[in-house]
Amino acid sequence: MSEELWNESPDVVLVGAGIMSATLGMLLKQLEPGLTIEMFESLDSAAEESSNAWNNAGTGHAALCELNYTPEAADGSVDPSKAIAINESFEISKQFWAHLVQEGALEEPSNFITQVPHMSFVRGEANVEYLRKRHAALTTSHLFREMSFSEDPAELQEWMPLVMEGRDPEEKVAATRVDSGTDVNFGALTKALIGALRKQLGFHLHLGQRVTDLSREPGGRWRITVAGRGGRRTVSAKFVFLGAGGGALPLLQKSGIPEGRGFGGFPVSGQWLRCDNPELVERHHAKVYGKASVGAPPMSVPHLDTRIIDGKRSLLFGPYAGFSTKFLKGGSYLDLPLSVKADNIVPMLCAGRDNIDLTRYLIGQVLQSPKDRFAALQEFIPDARMEDWRLEIAGQRVQIIKKSPAKGGVLQFGTEVVAAADGSISALLGASPGASTAVSIMIELVRKCFSERMQTEVWQERMQQMIPSFGASLAGNEGLWGRVQSWTHEVLCLRDKDPDGLLESFKS
Repeated sequence: MSEELWNESPDVVLVGAGIMSATLGMLLKQLEPGLTIEMFESLDSAAEESSNAWNNAGTGHAALCELNYTPEAADGSVDPSKAIAINESFEISKQFWAHLVQEGALEEPSNFITQVPHMSFVRGEANVEYLRKRHAALTTSHLFREMSFSEDPAELQEWMPLVMEGRDPEEKVAATRVDSGTDVNFGALTKALIGALRKQLGFHLHLGQRVTDLSREPGGRWRITVAGRGGRRTVSAKFVFLGAGGGALPLLQKSGIPEGRGFGGFPVSGQWLRCDNPELVERHHAKVYGKASVGAPPMSVPHLDTRIIDGKRSLLFGPYAGFSTKFLKGGSYLDLPLSVKADNIVPMLCAGRDNIDLTRYLIGQVLQSPKDRFAALQEFIPDARMEDWRLEIAGQRVQIIKKSPAKGGVLQFGTEVVAAADGSISALLGASPGASTAVSIMIELVRKCFSERMQTEVWQERMQQMIPSFGASLAGNEGLWGRVQSWTHEVLCLRDKDPDGLLESFKS
């Protein structure tokens, strides 16, 4: 149900009740407790689109296992820079969550984050050599120093018995392992953040309320039109964040800001195979990522995951990509055609021309039979039985299409913050690694849209309290990284003890 209280002239309007809006709302309230915030969600509950636990893999994306963050160059080299940046971003998220746990805003951390080893698994001599080079490149950084590499079948059998049993003993395989990986229930985390926000003065959540239009008022504020069970209403806000997942693009287009011109979206849907058989679930405790097929989008990298949702463990395999013209799981089939505008049709056509392999891949995925999907699972689990697995529909992702001087238009995987020049409105477009790096993305947004306040001593001090490494590089400061990671792991219950005594050092 929607809250009865409405502030018709708030400081901030957040569109969408997912992890991004929840993170931004909490950041802003920590920085400026007196801000008034209205959050609007079209569904009857928060965190039911991409943030829902079954609509994503729950991987705390830290580049520990995701091979697409470390592609092999034409000369055979492996560049670790993107993986290092993503790893540091996830560490920033963990700092923010740990701060909120210590402050009492978030309660039991095991409700939303659990330690689960992250592994990469490859087959074939060429892929084994690539993984060896990737391990060597990453472990030059202290961020990845605990990563282990093995091509010993006996050791791999201990790491991931379901993956190794029934496999040809002559097959060349290898894996890396990082024990400090995590499984994150972003749905539970989002609901906990919003629950904490609702306890604060000046924040209201409105469910079943869809933002249908927005326009600039003469004084610079934004007039937002909202339609729901109570009819149509309007509010006037100083700042608007469009954090509605795939629903952000149509609203960005309606805003008319020059910075939003030329953007298009390419929706990709997904499916999983899910196993709840206790015997199998007990025998696999890891997130094991493989290599994507040729032409597959990065979000379609096959992986076998331990999931811990509402205290219950399950296994998830996939994702199997698909195509739908919807921008949201609960959206309309007209979402894609209605998003085509005069300013983005050229970038969209050019991106389509340059991604024929992706189109073929998606067509192949859509036409897959249950036997085809099961065959892909058996590449990971040779002894898998079809009766132990059932199909689970995942969430929708809308990949970014944007103008390119060189190509006319490009399809971009990842996320991008689009903000008006005056910082009065901002939208988040794109997908993975999204939720895992939400805190870093929202800090970037705050820098863009609240630049003057961000320079004040008060906001700088509060940022430092929330993110102890704020303003410093974890990748460039091993001592700081060690202290921060020890603190976050202790507070978030990701380790049983503090073996190196770093926690007390950090507190002092």
